[in-house]
Amino acid sequence: MSADGRKKPKLSEAALTLLSEAKAKRASAPPRHAGTLGALVNQWRISPEWALLKPNTRDTWGYMLNAIDRKWSKVPLAVFDDTRMIQKVVGWRDSRKNTPRAADNRITVLRALLKYGIQLGLLRINVAAGVGKLYKSGQRAEIIWTEEDLEAVRNAAEPEDWPVLDAIDFAGVTGLRREDLARVTWKKVQTFAIVTKARKESGGERQIATIPRIPQLDAILEKLADRARAPGVQTLLVTAKGVPWHLATLTREVSKIAAKAGLIHILDEDTGEAKNKHLHDIRGTFVTRLMTTTDLTDEDIADIMGWSSRRVARIRKIYVSDHVRTVALGQRIARGF
Repeated sequence: MSADGRKKPKLSEAALTLLSEAKAKRASAPPRHAGTLGALVNQWRISPEWALLKPNTRDTWGYMLNAIDRKWSKVPLAVFDDTRMIQKVVGWRDSRKNTPRAADNRITVLRALLKYGIQLGLLRINVAAGVGKLYKSGQRAEIIWTEEDLEAVRNAAEPEDWPVLDAIDFAGVTGLRREDLARVTWKKVQTFAIVTKARKESGGERQIATIPRIPQLDAILEKLADRARAPGVQTLLVTAKGVPWHLATLTREVSKIAAKAGLIHILDEDTGEAKNKHLHDIRGTFVTRLMTTTDLTDEDIADIMGWSSRRVARIRKIYVSDHVRTVALGQRIARGF
């Protein structure tokens, strides 16, 4: 069953009866035949290895695992012990070449699944181990949301879209990753910065993210402070119900409003090849604001973002005007450094 709209629909008595019948039918269904990929999928889902994955990873990988299950559920594991299967796996990856990151994620999960099968002694080889990636991390490096993009989003938004606009505005003045953006609380807001422990690990450790409070951030904080929250909720960002965002929902809603506003990034002026803009790309917006509202060097900004100085310099060259760069350089010269 499905329904359109922002409010979660209530299930009728008839729907609840159907749900109960479906659950009973599933419980009485015979188990999948041992020795198939579908059986390995089931075994992995209840394994300690799966339980050790972070909740966000389980959510993301779960979608990919469902796709793998739909594709090869009934295929005997013996087929995956044959190197000729590599060609089939590459073909499956290439079937999603228009969304290279999603295609690579599928292979990542399949590789992990088959590795688990080897651990159990059910497989001898991993036919996904040597499959290369389609997505190149550098291809989105210069994609950001411009001020014109942000204005287009505001114009496209409906009054009930305010929680999404809050998230977009907050991302543009902090540069936080999605997980940190949705989970940062008021106690992390300090006089001159937001200091929070990043949820993404680096070198096996969660790093401290320190975000300087630029003038635009102060204005956003005032607006967020007035939002109604459910009892006990301390996150800066909340949904219309006053509760923290579910990460997948936040990504979907931002992408939806970006598409409605027609936000795209032209990769090739001659061919017209383009990419949609996503929540992650707003991090670059924050970088440009640091460049235009502070005298931080590229190295300073790189430290804040956890990026390379080269990447920051590339964004500066593309999105910050020569005039602004020259003024900033003159200010630093005047101070003697």
